[in-house]
Parts: sequence; C-alpha cells; structure tokens
Amino acid sequence: MQKYADYIEEIEIDSLWSGKKHIRWTLDRQVNILSGINGVGKSTILNKVVRSLSQGGEFPSHSLKGVRLKVSPDDARWIRYDIIRSFDRPLINSDSISKINVDLVTELDWQLFQLQRKYLDYQVNIGNRIIETLQSGEADAAEKAQQISQPKKRFQDILDDLFTETGKKIIRSENEIKFSSLGEVLAPYQLSSGEKQILVILLTVLVEDNEHYVLFMDEPEVSLHIEWQKRLIDLILELNPNVQIILTTHSPAVIMNGWIDRVTEVTDITDK
Repeated sequence: MQKYADYIEEIEIDSLWSGKKHIRWTLDRQVNILSGINGVGKSTILNKVVRSLSQGGEFPSHSLKGVRLKVSPDDARWIRYDIIRSFDRPLINSDSISKINVDLVTELDWQLFQLQRKYLDYQVNIGNRIIETLQSGEADAAEKAQQISQPKKRFQDILDDLFTETGKKIIRSENEIKFSSLGEVLAPYQLSSGEKQILVILLTVLVEDNEHYVLFMDEPEVSLHIEWQKRLIDLILELNPNVQIILTTHSPAVIMNGWIDRVTEVTDITDK
C-alpha cells in the first residue's frame, strides 16, 4: 500500500546553478513563503522540487539528481501535491484544446476545465460519504453528514463574498461551476483574470478533500485584487487545514495577515 507523507520537513538542493549555491530549507508544517529579489532563484527552487516528484507523487525513486526531500513520516514514499502557476498566457496547443471546448483560450481556462472534472468527482465522493453516514443509523448521523458537505458550502460562500463587488454569485443548484450576474449565466472562462486565478486556487484546495497535501504556488498574487492577496493564505487553510503551503511572492499583501514570521529569504537558506 502506498504510504503518503503528511508534509515536507526539509528541502535540500546540492546546486541551484551549475555547481553553485547549496540550498537547505527547513519547512514549517503549514505555511512557507520564499522571498527575494528577481533572479535570486525563488522559482528555480520551486521548479526543482516539483520536477523531483513524479506525476503521481512518488519521490525517492524519481528524485532529480541533487534534490533531497525529508518528509514526515520519514518512511513515506509518496506525496500528494498540486502546483499553481499564475500566468494567464494564451494556450500553446490552442487548436487541439479548442476542439475539446471552444471557450478555452488561456492557460487559466485549461486549468479551470480540468478542475471542473475534478469538482464533479469530488461531489460524487462527498455524496457517497453523506449517504453512507445517513445509512449508518448513528444518533449523530445527520450532524456528521452536514459536516461532510461543509467545505463545499464554505467554498461557495467565500466565492460569493469575493465576487460581491462585481455582482456575481455561484449557482448552487448546478453540478458544474457557473455564476449568475445581472440575470445572465456565466461560465468560469468568462471571468476576469483575477477572478479565474482565485477560483483556480480555491477550487484546487477544495478538491484536495481535506487530504494531507503540499500546495506549491509560484507568485500567486499576479492578477489578484490586493484585498484577496491579504486573505489568500487564511482562505486556503480554512478550506483544507491539512495542506502545507510552499509559495514564492513579491507581494507584501500576501504576508500582511500575520505571516511575516513564515517568510524565508533565499539568501538565508543558501551556502555560497
């Protein structure tokens, strides 16, 4: 049986660039923020760690040469993880992807399309768990069933709150994510870049379904409203308290809500 890690305790990279800059970074259980000037290697560190994990999350046998991860528990051989990149660039293979759905124009659209599929699976899973709980005959079955559906309801409430200014509301009767605005129904691909970005982040966290996960984010603040940046980390932890966040940022707003002590400068974890 596959044994999954709860979180990463330490990242060690022998050389960031051609034999130079040895990295050793001891991580917090929940929130880790990598800071530093452009060109110092923030994204390179993130990319090397992600490349050392197989697509399914196996790491010792797939490890990139010179990258070592210490995890908890230490005999785990797999890591559940997601990576979110923030650039809303045009799709490279747009011709083949537009055959799947003509609305998919940018990379964020493609991420949203894939997340919609995961969201449907997530709803089936929690639906099955609710039925199982209600059939158990336990005295507190109804209360437990309500707890199972709570993260999804909270996700919907958060989106309604974030999108209040633009008058958008999530349509709760739909299985797929859609919004109503001024009497019109909007697909997620019709949102602004910032709205798509926050939706991608929160939906990724929701469909993790409270599992122990590592969430890598490379400059998630790009396109995000300043108030959303301030709330970002808190909202992620609210939707999944078991997540471990590892992110790079240039934005003071992201760390403003009490996360300053979780910031690590690249220079502080680098041996020349």
